[in-house]
Amino acid sequence: MDLLTFALLLLVLLCVLLGAGLWIAMSLAAVGYVAMVFVHPSPGLFLASSFWEATGSWTLAALPMFVWMGEILFRTKLSEELFNGLAPWVRRIPGGLLHVNILACGIFGSVSGSSAATCATVSKIALPELKRRGYDENVAVGSLATSGTLGILIPPSIIMVVYAVAAEVSIIRVFIAGCIPGLLVMLLFSAYIAVWAMLNPQKQPRAEPRMSFLDKMRASAKLIPCAVLIVVVIGTMFVGWATATEAAAFGVLGSLLMAAGWRTGAVLLAADILAWAFGVIGFSEVWPIAFFALLGLAAGERVLTWQAFIDSVKGATRLSCMIMFILAGAAFLTKAMALTGIPAALAEGVAHLNLGPYGLIAILTVVYVLLGTALDGVSMIVLTTSIVIPLVQQAGFDLVWFGIFIVLLVEIAEITPPVGFNLFVMQTMTGKEQTEVAMASLPFFLMLVLTVVLCTLFPVTLVTGLPDLLLSR
Repeated sequence: MDLLTFALLLLVLLCVLLGAGLWIAMSLAAVGYVAMVFVHPSPGLFLASSFWEATGSWTLAALPMFVWMGEILFRTKLSEELFNGLAPWVRRIPGGLLHVNILACGIFGSVSGSSAATCATVSKIALPELKRRGYDENVAVGSLATSGTLGILIPPSIIMVVYAVAAEVSIIRVFIAGCIPGLLVMLLFSAYIAVWAMLNPQKQPRAEPRMSFLDKMRASAKLIPCAVLIVVVIGTMFVGWATATEAAAFGVLGSLLMAAGWRTGAVLLAADILAWAFGVIGFSEVWPIAFFALLGLAAGERVLTWQAFIDSVKGATRLSCMIMFILAGAAFLTKAMALTGIPAALAEGVAHLNLGPYGLIAILTVVYVLLGTALDGVSMIVLTTSIVIPLVQQAGFDLVWFGIFIVLLVEIAEITPPVGFNLFVMQTMTGKEQTEVAMASLPFFLMLVLTVVLCTLFPVTLVTGLPDLLLSR
């Protein structure tokens, strides 16, 4: 059997297993096992070692921490505080409170790392408020559906961790690389809303009354603990004070204290000071604990019940186990593919087509958008990494840039029918048909496409330049 026929048979087998409803991880492992049988006498040993290597990585320890951090904050009043705290600052801008959708999703996305959670949580607060004030429902729905995707682009992001592990690149470098594209997407979304508002003044509600600067600050006061937490988690990684795993652990501690409220913060602060006074711990241990205890003090009343805490642990465990299981199956398939020689042959075949770098990127864009109509983001990445990475490397693309490129395409896939996750979320929240939600999202969809084009044309300026600059220091 020639290599091309063998590869097509494996592809058909994978499609059959996925179509039959078998778990993605088991489908990947089964296809890898079949491939391995033809090239190696002991596929079982490779299966065991691949599963252990994929899930026993210290780098991967950041994943459940970031997931748990998002689960904790998902069960607090953060989304309500975001809307109320940001609204006073955008009242006078064309588009008014519609800009809060973009800003709130960007901030919540940076702490949740999940697209669907960001979309659902912010929409629950924003949609009724915008509808009550008379804002255009289509623009509100479209902006929320697409802004929810910021949860996977602005670090820390679960999908970025999955890609970094699968492609064997630095998590911190990928996180930093996502900052400028994330801000660019937010800027383009807000620019579209402002232009639309100026062209459609009849669809705008009555102007909001002016507020003094002090009133705005009072309304935004509850956002300070969350803003500090984001700066600490991301900043400690960016300046090299903490690894991604350590920063994730800090984030979990900070989010727990913020959700537990001022009483828990006060108790922890007192215990910290006493332990230092009696010489139990040194000053290097005092200040981080005291800092997070102050976060709990500043957060106000307790909002995290024992039931919510248990639910957050369960939710984080389920999602982390699912992702790790998928990564393990993908790792085995990757090893099997490497032994069969299929990726190398495919890379060589593509090279002979003389497509050029941009031709390859155009083809991969079409492939990922098509995959996004049937698969979620994590599955898209782990299914394609073993095949695509050799092609990308041979074409001379930076793997960190390619990670951001994939994340942007996953964002597009989240709002692409028929399996766009955010379309499902907004369909549930509004009761509209999926086609209506998709049409409302179309202008913002085009802004995402424009971002992909700009990041492809200016890769150093928009993507790889910032991590190179920061990490070189």
